[in-house]
Amino acid sequence: MMTKILIVDDEEPIRRVLGRLLESNDYKCILAANAAEARECLKDESFELVLCDLVMPGESGLSFIKYVLSAYPDTATMIVTATDDPEAAKMAAEIGSYGYIIKPFEHNELLINVANSLRRRYLEIDKRIYSEKLEQIVHERTAELKEREAELECNLHNFRNAMEGTVNAMALTVECRDPYTAGHQRRTTVLACAIAKEMGLSKEAIDGIQMAGIIHDIGKIAIPAEILSKPTRLTDIEFSLMKTHTKVGYDILKGIEFPWPVAQIVLQHHERMDGSGYPSGLSGQEILMEARILGVADTVEAMASHRPYRPALGIDKALDEISQNRGILYDPDVVDVCLRLFKEEGFKLE
Repeated sequence: MMTKILIVDDEEPIRRVLGRLLESNDYKCILAANAAEARECLKDESFELVLCDLVMPGESGLSFIKYVLSAYPDTATMIVTATDDPEAAKMAAEIGSYGYIIKPFEHNELLINVANSLRRRYLEIDKRIYSEKLEQIVHERTAELKEREAELECNLHNFRNAMEGTVNAMALTVECRDPYTAGHQRRTTVLACAIAKEMGLSKEAIDGIQMAGIIHDIGKIAIPAEILSKPTRLTDIEFSLMKTHTKVGYDILKGIEFPWPVAQIVLQHHERMDGSGYPSGLSGQEILMEARILGVADTVEAMASHRPYRPALGIDKALDEISQNRGILYDPDVVDVCLRLFKEEGFKLE
């Protein structure tokens, strides 16, 4: 069955160019000249993806995207516009649009973004189905608790293993798309858990950090591969899109009933003590301790390792960074423990 795409643009030549390009790549396209016409199309047919202009007569593209995401949550959306506006791109990402393409565009750029948006849509639908099945299994097992306590213990052990396997598969998905950061999540997790253990956190909290750490960048599944592996500095728009990975990760994980605040840790791992982080500008004690620990470990590992746009800066530079910003960007207690691990206890990133 062909993937159906609804193209909404008030310029007929643009509609036709988009339609011909996508149909030549085996997509079925329906064209609409404005949001009102597009709403009628949505009543008659279901679509996997909506491509929408930003500025149109009548209802705006952002308003229409909000309507689509509310009324048709299984439909992915992308903005295709001549408006090169970082704030508009940020707003589109915040309401849930999967991409922001600026006209004129390269054909391959559009096709890659369409493929990435559809891939993310399938992932989120699969995640929801998986979550529903997971909840059903948990409820069934809980109902049998009084009679089958020993059996439940065994099932919970198997469930934990299955959860860890699923989470590891998610982590591998990100690393397969971004080979330059292969191993980043694992190394960050090892360091974060070592810090948490040295700080005396409970085993339960450390388990939560471990689970969140190995998928803390799962939201990068929604970032185009050419941005992840770009060998030069990102543009403002590209960086705005990159910063959405924490919220995307949260949206992917929030429906899964982990025994730890995994989704919140993933959401907050780029927040900073002085409120300068993202996505919510949290500060101080507003940030979960687990996220503060993961944020320090993430910074140290990222600076010490190679990136597409720069060589590895080395562990000394990384430790200088957290030391100089102790109490400003990073939790001072976490920084002190991290420095002690490397300088006194011989900890190494491997």
